[in-house]
Amino acid sequence: MSVAEALTEPAPALLAPSLETVGMTKIFGQFTALDDVSIKVESGSFHALLGENGAGKSTLVKCIMGFYNATRGAVMLDGHEVKVSSPRDARDLGIGMVYQHFTLVPCLTAAENLVISRADAPSVIDWKSEIPKLEAFMDRMPFRVRLNVPVSALSAGEKQKLEILKLLYLEQRFLILDEPTSVLTPGEADEVLGLLGEMAKRGEVTVLMISHKFREVKAFCDSFTVLRRGKLTGSGDAQEASVAEMSRMMIGDTEIRERAEREKRNESHTVLDMAGLIAEDEEGRPAIDKVNLKVRAGEIVGIAGVSGNGQSALVEVLAGQRPLKDGRIFIKDKPFEPKRSDFDRFKVFGLPEEPLKNATVPRMSVAENMAFRAFDKPPMANLGWWLSPGPMRRKAKELIERYRVKTTSPDSPIEDLSGGNVQRAVLARELSGEVDVLIVANPCFGLDFASVAEIRSQIMEQRNRGAAVLLVSEDLDEILELSDRVAVMSGGTISYVAPIDETDRNTIGRHMAGH
Repeated sequence: MSVAEALTEPAPALLAPSLETVGMTKIFGQFTALDDVSIKVESGSFHALLGENGAGKSTLVKCIMGFYNATRGAVMLDGHEVKVSSPRDARDLGIGMVYQHFTLVPCLTAAENLVISRADAPSVIDWKSEIPKLEAFMDRMPFRVRLNVPVSALSAGEKQKLEILKLLYLEQRFLILDEPTSVLTPGEADEVLGLLGEMAKRGEVTVLMISHKFREVKAFCDSFTVLRRGKLTGSGDAQEASVAEMSRMMIGDTEIRERAEREKRNESHTVLDMAGLIAEDEEGRPAIDKVNLKVRAGEIVGIAGVSGNGQSALVEVLAGQRPLKDGRIFIKDKPFEPKRSDFDRFKVFGLPEEPLKNATVPRMSVAENMAFRAFDKPPMANLGWWLSPGPMRRKAKELIERYRVKTTSPDSPIEDLSGGNVQRAVLARELSGEVDVLIVANPCFGLDFASVAEIRSQIMEQRNRGAAVLLVSEDLDEILELSDRVAVMSGGTISYVAPIDETDRNTIGRHMAGH
C-alpha cells in the first residue's frame, strides 16, 4: 500500500520505536570525532542530546541518519541491528530529522511540500483526490498549518510545524530535532515541544532533541545524554538531574568565570538616540521602519525578536554597513555618522555577529587584527603613517593576557583561533579603551560555556562603568539575564519597550509573534 492510499485508511496504532547506538565511532583522517559512543533512547521517550559545539552531537545524529557511515559501531532499532547507509535507509526505517535550517520549498504551498516529499509522489498530482487525504491527515495531528498558503508566507513557527508534520506524514516515528526552537517565539516553542511530548507519552513517537536550552530540557525531556569531545560523559533522568550537574558533564573541570554583578545606578542621561531610522533591503523594501529607541549611560537595552525582523539591518545601519534612508543617530545629543572618525570621536565600539567574517581580516595575525582601532595612532604609528610592529606586538600580548585569548602566538592568523577566542580577541580590541557606546549582536552564538560566561561578564562590566549598551540577541535567555530594558523588533520596527523587571518571557514572546 502506498503512503497516499494509507492516508485514506483509519490511523494505525504506530508504536514509537526505541533506538540505540552501540560503540559508535567516526574517524576523519587523524581526527576522532566520535569515540565509542553508546546511547539508548527508550520507546516513547523525549530524550535530550547535550554538548557544546564540537562535542560530537551532529556527527552522532548524522551516523544515525546515514549521512555518515560510522567507522565502527551499530544502530539498534527496537533491539535489532539495522543498516543505515543513507538517509533513504533511515526514512524507510521510520527515522526522520528536523534540521536547524528549513528544507521546505518556499514557492510551493504546504500541501505541495507534503506531497512531493513522498517517495511515491506522482508526476501529475490529482489535487481533487489529495486534498481530502491531507485534510484527514491534519485532523489526526496535534497541530495544523494552512495547506493552501505558500511556505514563503508562513511564519517561522508555522514552517517549523510543517517540517515536523512532514515527518509524521511520511510515517517517521523516531524524530531527531536539531535545535528546533531557535526560530520560534517562546510561546511557539512551548506549544510545539509540549504537543510532541504528549505524543511521546502516548507512545506515538520517540524524540531525540539536540538542545542547548536547559529550560526546555527541564520542562519537556524525561532523559538526557551528554557528549564532550566526542565521548559519552553522562546520562540520566532530566527531571532529577540539576542544571549544574548537566553543565559539569558538558564542560568538565573548565573554570567558569562568574558574571559581573549588576550595579545599581541612578537615573542617567541618554547617550545613544536612534530617531526615526529607515533603511531598505537589497530589493528596495523596508528593512527597518521608523525605529525610535534611546539607550542611557550605564544601561543595557536588549533587542529581542524572531530572526529576520530587522535586527541585523539595524546593526548594519549603526555599523555603517547599510545606508540610512531617513532618520538620525545622536550620541550625547550630537549627530553621529557611522564612519571611522565618528566611532573614535564618540567612543563607539562593537562586536558584530560572526566577527570572523564581519570584524576581522581572517588571514592577518591576531596582533594586526587587535591593532585595527589604533594602527594609525602613536605609539603604533609615527608621522601618521609609519607602522611600528614592536608596539603593536607588545599591545597585543598585553590584551591576549588580560582577555585570556588562547593563541599560540600574536603572529598566528586570527582564523586559526576557535570561535570563542575570535570573540575574545575582538572584544579585547573594542574594550581596551574608554567606551561610551557598545553595540553587540548575538555575542555568544555557538560558543562554549566558558566563553559565554566571559563575554557576558565583559558586557556587564562595561555597563557598570557607564557605557550605553545595545544588545541584539535571538537568545531570549541572554536578553533576560543581561538587560535593564527590553525592546522587541517585529516587522522592522520597535513594537514594545519595557523595563526588564516589569515584563516576562510570555509577554515578550507575544510581542515577538506580532500580537
